[in-house]
Amino acid sequence: MCRAQAVDLFPSPAELGGAIIDDQGMPEKRTRDHVRHGTTSLLAAFNTADGTVISSTHRQHRTIEFKKFLTKIDGQVPVELDVHLICDNYATHKTPAIKAWLAAHPRFHIHFTPTGSSWINQVERWFAYLTDVLLRRSDHRSVQVLEKGIRAWVSAWNDNPKPFVWTKTAEQILDSLRRLAKRINRADTNSAAHNNAAPSPVASHAAPYSAIPVAPAPCRANCRSRRASPSAR
Repeated sequence: MCRAQAVDLFPSPAELGGAIIDDQGMPEKRTRDHVRHGTTSLLAAFNTADGTVISSTHRQHRTIEFKKFLTKIDGQVPVELDVHLICDNYATHKTPAIKAWLAAHPRFHIHFTPTGSSWINQVERWFAYLTDVLLRRSDHRSVQVLEKGIRAWVSAWNDNPKPFVWTKTAEQILDSLRRLAKRINRADTNSAAHNNAAPSPVASHAAPYSAIPVAPAPCRANCRSRRASPSAR
């Protein structure tokens, strides 16, 4: 499983989970705002068999960085093994330079997840775990410190790696999606039928539905940018 993710540096007070209790017995808080002071790109390859991770950090995520990462994987995976990389459709994974590198390394095989289906790539779950355990509960004052913390965390992970196990079969997941699709289609059908129904006598003298002004709901979400990149992580 191969993927890259941009990690933002927020050196303001750490963003903490709402129900976590600190060493003083008080609930830890989530900061209202933050200031971005830098970004690094974490590339990681998650071994689905044993849970080990090959990773590297780069200030940018271009073809040259991705090729360096492929070379790192090539040097760390035993030469007698084929390497199957599951990646998303990020353009960096498909450049002529990458295609030429893959042609020169025939043991590498890249498989792309369908558009909008990155969730099936297990490295995404690993990134979520890293975010929850390390990034949201830490306070880094520079990009260098951030990268050092990530490398230390990955090293500790590899000392006791844990592969992820699907708790549902592919058939169960597909059945669940089919049930969802039926509910959505049924709701769309009912909505269309309701909109096309003749107005009742009571409502016939009222203003048309389309003429009733609707005030937009206020948006209260605090946004923190977290760009998703290639799956060669």
